[in-house]
Amino acid sequence: MSGGIARGRLAEERKSWRKNHPHGFVAKPETMPDGTVNLMIWHCIIPGKVGTDWEGGFFPLTLNFSEDYPSKPPKCRFPQGFFHPNVYPSGTVCLSILNEDSGWRPAITVKQILVGIQDLLDQPNPADPAQTEGYHLFIQVCHILFLDRAVKSSILGHEGRLSVFCSDISVLADVKLVISKILGVVMATFGSQFCVKA
Repeated sequence: MSGGIARGRLAEERKSWRKNHPHGFVAKPETMPDGTVNLMIWHCIIPGKVGTDWEGGFFPLTLNFSEDYPSKPPKCRFPQGFFHPNVYPSGTVCLSILNEDSGWRPAITVKQILVGIQDLLDQPNPADPAQTEGYHLFIQVCHILFLDRAVKSSILGHEGRLSVFCSDISVLADVKLVISKILGVVMATFGSQFCVKA
């Protein structure tokens, strides 16, 4: 019976989490009104990564496990309307390790999922957009940075090398920095809806 496998694995995950989990993270199964524990739904909090605009925030996330876990990944959801290029308007997280058809492996742990989502907050993946507004903002910023680099290149006498900028690591770092700054402004404006206090 797969439900027994799922619950057994989740009981082990819970025990492992209690012994050793990353600082600032919270992950615990739902407690029912009668005091019983529902291992199939976990309420989590992901802290913003130190040194990023997300630092200081604590972001609630729910993990919904199916009876087919660990063969199938959990559904991970922020509150509805969470603003991020890789979060659907419903709050569902779009992350490769949560994709049943490509990145998911049964050995992936709750800890790895939560740390992966924390990384995704500050490092959006433009190749896997989930939210139109967040994606368009990301693309606009990439375009602005590309044009800025192109203009600087022309001024410095490096015409004809525009294609180099597409794969330039420093451009990617700049893009991530600018996106981080923009998301920081968005979070400062709207974040209280999606951020719990420490």
